[in-house]
Formats: sequence, structure tokens, C-alpha cells
Amino acid sequence: MKKSYDSNLGVPAVTHADEVIDWLRELGYSHCFFVAGGNSMHLLNRARQTMTCVPFVHEVAAGIAAEYFNATGLANGKAFVLVTAGPGLTNLVTALAGAYLESRELLVLGGQVKSTDLSRGAVRQRGIQEVDGVAIAKPISKLAIRVEKPLSKREFISLARESSVGRPGPVFLEYCLDVQGSPASSVNETHMAVEVGDRNNLPCASDEDVARVGALLERATRPVLLIGGGLSRSGFDRVLPFVEAWGLPVMTTWNGSDRIGSDHPLYFGRPNTWGQRSSNILIQRADLVIAVGTRLGLQQTGFNWQEFVPDGEVVQVDIDPVELTKGHPRLAAGILGDAEDFLTRLLGQSAEPERTKRNEWVAECRRVRNGLTLSEIANERYEGYLNTYDFVLGLSHLCVAEDIVIPCSSGGAFTSMMQAFGQKTGQVLLTDKGLASMGYGLAGAIGAALSSRQKRTVLVEGDGGFSQNLQELATISAQGLNIKIFIFANEGYASIRMTQRNYFSGAYLGCDTKTGLGFPNWKILADAYGIGSMELSPNFESDHEFLKTWHESSPFLYIVPVHPEQTYFPKISSRVTSTGSMESAPLHEMTPPLPPNLLTGQIV
Repeated sequence: MKKSYDSNLGVPAVTHADEVIDWLRELGYSHCFFVAGGNSMHLLNRARQTMTCVPFVHEVAAGIAAEYFNATGLANGKAFVLVTAGPGLTNLVTALAGAYLESRELLVLGGQVKSTDLSRGAVRQRGIQEVDGVAIAKPISKLAIRVEKPLSKREFISLARESSVGRPGPVFLEYCLDVQGSPASSVNETHMAVEVGDRNNLPCASDEDVARVGALLERATRPVLLIGGGLSRSGFDRVLPFVEAWGLPVMTTWNGSDRIGSDHPLYFGRPNTWGQRSSNILIQRADLVIAVGTRLGLQQTGFNWQEFVPDGEVVQVDIDPVELTKGHPRLAAGILGDAEDFLTRLLGQSAEPERTKRNEWVAECRRVRNGLTLSEIANERYEGYLNTYDFVLGLSHLCVAEDIVIPCSSGGAFTSMMQAFGQKTGQVLLTDKGLASMGYGLAGAIGAALSSRQKRTVLVEGDGGFSQNLQELATISAQGLNIKIFIFANEGYASIRMTQRNYFSGAYLGCDTKTGLGFPNWKILADAYGIGSMELSPNFESDHEFLKTWHESSPFLYIVPVHPEQTYFPKISSRVTSTGSMESAPLHEMTPPLPPNLLTGQIV
């Protein structure tokens, strides 16, 4: 095929970068989140012509936003990230790690210096801004590859699809600058058709495994179905009628929080190391826990995983065999299979399952759930400040089914939301608890808001975490996004302050404004970006000024005054063993302890 070139610049009229972006369009990508740079210029030039390009101030925010954009499942297309060489990739590392640990799709195209300028380990750096991005990204990506010669369409599509095939995760393709600008391929394969959608080829549980768990379920009198993020929202909607027919109590992991509304009669909360107390008590009383689409990590089972479901059996269903053989928790059955397929076959095997023997267990779950408040009296109320749990309960009532809710990813704001927020059916609730990095909330909220501009996105974030990405207020303002931001203003890092108080007798350092941290005046900051703001007071839910801004389709920042000594109970604490060593308490023994009659089920 004859090549033509731009006579002024010596660049081919159609470049390999043009092909790459066009192939992404065929794969369903519609948005490019980027920070511009010279070493990615050819890719960006084509993206601006064919995609919705959203500039970010910092690469890590672009990466987090792309993860959340795709994870909402609300957009018609998908987003990928485009960064330049060197700092473009190093700035993105936290986003790669977050998506990797949460098993979420994230495709990153990175620039790199010309292939002829690569140092290849001979010296520390040869090309300008050169670092080995692949070496950095590889441990926290499903796939990380440097492209030093043009790829065929088939090769590129195979690599790009890897981000969403099987157990999802980040894919990083580092494109050398000369490869980007090289002439488009003349291989006939360029014209091959691309099937839109992912060919997952997920594993299916064997009939024997399904029958084995079916026998366990028939025998169980206190079963719990634990739903993780590996079961999609639509997938759970399809199996819910079967769950209801069986009368199975349902709990969720934090990543599965929005699969079922908190008002569903079979919903019994979110057990976790920082979980809801009633849920932790109930899951520990179960005689069978069927965990689907969750890796059952230590945060889910507790560090004292040996006492997870102490008097029952645990079945784990996952598509990653490594998660089934990692050694914790103890399993009655580790089943390799797709969550939706497994539940459909397990629960759909009987049109009229016998429920009588489970009715007493469901009634007990309701007694426990109704008998334990989500805002405990152990957390003091300070005059002039908002108790975080009371605030979250109030916010739950304000939010509607169409809202997108982002409860940040770390600290007191995070745990308060995940313990007390009551999700409604239809809401999308997204977080990133595996890495639990500060700064995730604002960037994640931007990605979620871009995925469905007509919806309201609600962000709850601590002042410490918010400060780590506050520059992206510029992106919110420039894009005119309907994001309602609630900042817990407690002058520091609540979780670090609590750790230093509990373990080091209050020897505080670098945890608040009195020990070296600095924070802006939030109202002045918001005003600098053209965003309205106000400080909330108790009973804010009925404040006419608040409600006016709440219902407007424009960004707004609310300052939630939280006392610096606000506590965050209940929690799992450590204890001294008979040998003098330390161990974490099991899930049901949260601090502060309950009276013995409540722990043994005498809740009325």
C-alpha cells in the first residue's frame, strides 16, 4: 500500500496511532482520560478526532476516574487512560494498583521515547523522560508490554481485551513514539471485523460441585449467601427471584454493596473487619456461608480467619483458582466457576424449595438486625459538630435510587459510610477498599459522574484524603459535573489519630493540624474553582438552603464539621492471648463489647 505523508511535518497521513485509536473505537471505547505529553502526542491527536477526550490535572486522577467510569456500568462506551512517558506512568501507579487489587478493568496506553533512544539498562536514562514503565507496571497489572514495532489488529485486540477477560485487571501498553508515528499497517488483517463485547470464557462449576453444595444447602438451617463484586448487578438481579424462593438471608461485601437494597426483607448487611455489628454476629452464627464472587480476603473474614464462621461450613465460588487455594479461610468447598451461572444452577434446581426450616433463622436475623443500631452510643456527640454515623444515616434518606454514591476509600469517612449507609435498590455504590488509598474519592466521583451526566453523584470524603487530589476540583468545574461533595472536616487523619491514641498513648504526630498537617480554607478553595460551598449544621436535612443546592444540577461542596476526637465504633480490636502474644478478635467480638445476652442472641 502506498504511504502518504504530511509534507510539513514528515508524519504519515495515517499512522499506527490512528489505527490503534480506531481499533479501540471498534472495541467499544468512547472516552479518553488523559494528561497530555510529548511522548503520547500521536495517540492523543487521533483520540481528539474520534473520542470524547477529558483532560485531567494529574494522571492518578485520570486512572481512578477511568476505573470508576467503567465500573458503574452506566455508560454506553468505555474509558481508557492515555499518559506520557516517565512521570506520566509513575504518577499513575496508584491507580494501577487500585484497579489490580479490586479486579477491575483499566486499559492504559502510555507513551515512551523512540525505540532507538531506549537505554535498555545500559545507563539509567537515555531518552528524555525515559523510565522503564513496563518494569514498574508489571507487578500490578494483568499485562504490561512495551510496543517497539507496530502491532497487527489481531495482536492489539488480543492485548487490549485482556483487561476485561476472565478476572479483570489493568493492562498497560507502552508505545514508543516512533511506533506511534509510523505508517499504518497494510496487512489485510487490519480490516477484520471486531466483535463488540468481551469473550470471557468464564469457568463453569461442575455438576458434581453444584450438587454437593445443593446437598449442604438442603441440610442447612442457618445459611447465609454472601455476595461479592464478582457477581454483577444485572447478574444478581437475574438470580434474586431464586434467592427469594429459597428464602436465603443475603449479605454483601463492600464491593457487592449495591447489588441489593438495604430495605429488602432478606438483606442483612455488610460483614467485615469494619463491618456492621449485626451482620458480623449473624454470619458467625451461620451453619453454611455460600460466598460467591468474593475472594474472602482478610478484611472480609477478619485477621483471625481461623474463627470465621466457627460453627459452620464455608463454600467459596470464584473464577480465580489461586483465591480458592490460598489457605484462608478454611473451606468446605472451593469451587472454580462463574458466580451467576453457579447460583442459577444451584438455586434454580427446585421450583418450590422447602423454606419452613429456614423461617426461624430469618426471623432471628431480623431480630438481631433491628435490635442493634447503626449509630452506636459509644460514639459521643459533641455540641456544634456532626456525629459521622448520624450524618450518614441522614444522607441515606436524602439519596434516591438514581444517585451514584462514592464513599471514598479510607479513613473515618469511609468506615462510617460502609457501616451506616443504607443503599437503595438501583443506586450505584462504588469504592476501592483493597488498596484503601487516600485521594480516591474525588477522582472516582468524577469518573462515575462522567459515565452518566444526568445522575447526581454523591461523594463523602475526609479532609485528609480529599487534599491528596483536590486539584481535580478544576476538572469538576470545567466539566460542569453534578457532584455533591461532603468533606468530613476534622483537621486531620481520623484513623491515624485513633491508632496513635490506642497504641501509643496519644503520642500524636503528623495526624492533624496540631501536629504538622495543613489544610486549606474549604470555602475559599471552592470559590477559587467557581464551586459553591456551605458548612452543615445538625438537622441539615431540613435546611432550606441545603436542600436548594442539593436539588440543583451543579457541583457543590458541603463542609461537615466533625470533632477531632470523634470515635469510630464498632471495630475489631486486638487482644492478648494466654501466651502473651497479640491476636485480633473474631468478627462477632467487636469493640465496645456487647452484654453477653446480646451476643448469645437474646435480642428483642
